[in-house]
Formats: sequence, structure tokens, C-alpha cells
Amino acid sequence: MTQNETRTPLVELSDVSKHYGNVRALEGVSLEVHPGDVTCVLGDNGAGKSTLIKIVAGLHEHDGGVLRIEGEETRLTSPRDALDRGIATVYQDLAVVGLMPVWRNFFLGSEPRTGFGPFRRLDADLMRRTTHAELLRMGIDLRDVDQPIGTLSGGERQCVAIARAVHFGAKVLVLDEPTAALGVKQSGVVLKYVAAARDQGLGVILITHNPHHAYLVGDRFVLLRRGTMLGNHTRDEITLDELTGQMAGGADLEALRHELQRG
Repeated sequence: MTQNETRTPLVELSDVSKHYGNVRALEGVSLEVHPGDVTCVLGDNGAGKSTLIKIVAGLHEHDGGVLRIEGEETRLTSPRDALDRGIATVYQDLAVVGLMPVWRNFFLGSEPRTGFGPFRRLDADLMRRTTHAELLRMGIDLRDVDQPIGTLSGGERQCVAIARAVHFGAKVLVLDEPTAALGVKQSGVVLKYVAAARDQGLGVILITHNPHHAYLVGDRFVLLRRGTMLGNHTRDEITLDELTGQMAGGADLEALRHELQRG
């Protein structure tokens, strides 16, 4: 048993379910997120990954099972509730304003101000300095934080969002398919900063359909199919080949192979 496994998980789902009318979106899903660990949630479209994100991010309440945050059973009723509990979610379609500078996006909605009364204004100098320092702390050396964030690559924008969540005190970082629309090189850049967040002691939930990306940074792997759990493994319990086989529906493919064999 590792040191992390002896500690109380930052987030724990036990047999969590979610239904929309007669539609079963999730049924009996369990996972743990520990400080300094990456828990990867894998599955194809329709597997239930989006529903799981919505529950952890506070967008939707679960119907069944138990959600615990740092050992305390709870229900998250809103995204603000989740943020207040230290859970930050970075969605695939990043909520950034493309024409605004990087530093404005970094502080969007949480801008520090200076001065008094009618002379109160945004503290732009502080925001520039802080943005540059926080990005550098994560290993992101941007030449100019005044450049519009829309001029950055997809991988760089993801990394700014990760650094922002770390700066504003996230304990748990939920990443929704951060490498889905990226090439190999940019995916590598994002995974590097996922590892940097992990190494700073955050618990990370990485949602992905790519087992190769998951295995590069993952400590735990939860596999979903059609809203149910296909598997729940720690890194020392499963190889990349086994993970890829389960993701590809190995048992179903084998059954299909027998079905299609010539007599």
C-alpha cells in the first residue's frame, strides 16, 4: 500500500449513479482521487464521462451512491460549491476570451483592484507580474503575457488554464479531454503540465479516450462503458496493452471474431 493510499482521498465516489428520466447515464461508478495522483477516466463517446464530470464539478447532483470530499459525505449543488471545496474543472472548450491578453484571462472574474473610491481600478501591473510568475512556476515561459490568448496554441491555452486553477487554490483539478483536439507534440506539452500539477500535490482527474496519454501520467484508471464501470485499476495492476485492450472492447471483439469466423 502506498503512502497516498493510506491518506483520506480528496474526492471519493462510491457506487454513484445518475439517471435522466428513464435514461441511465451512470450506474454504480466508484473512484478515488488522492493528493499527488492522477486518476484517469477512460471511455468512448456515450460511456458516461461527461456525466461524471458534471457530478464532480457541481453541475448535476448524483441520484444514488455517496460522494465524499476529504472524507466528508456531501452533495455538490453548484459549480461555485465545487470551487469553494477546492475542485476546479477545465473544460475542453476553454472559457477564454480570445482577444483579451493572457493576463486578463488568467484573472477573469477574479481581478484584483487598486486605489480607493472613484479612483479604484484594475491592478494591471500586479496581474501581469503574477501571471508571468505563476506560469513560470509551472514551467511555462511565455514571452509576452500581453499577447491575446487566442494567439497561443491549443496546448498552451490548456496549460494557462491549469496554472490558473493551481494559483487560485485548487486541490482537485478535473481536465475534460485536454488532448482531444491536439497533435502529438502539443498533447505532450499538456501532459507535462498535468504532471507538474500532480507534483505540486494536487489530485487530478484526467478524462480521456486515449489510453496511451492516460498511461503516461496515470496512477489509477477507471474504465467506463455505457454508464457502467468496466474496470478500476491502479498502475501496478494493469499494463498499457491490457488497458488498450479493455478500452477497445477486447471481450466484445473476441466474441465478434468467433462469430465472423468461417465455418
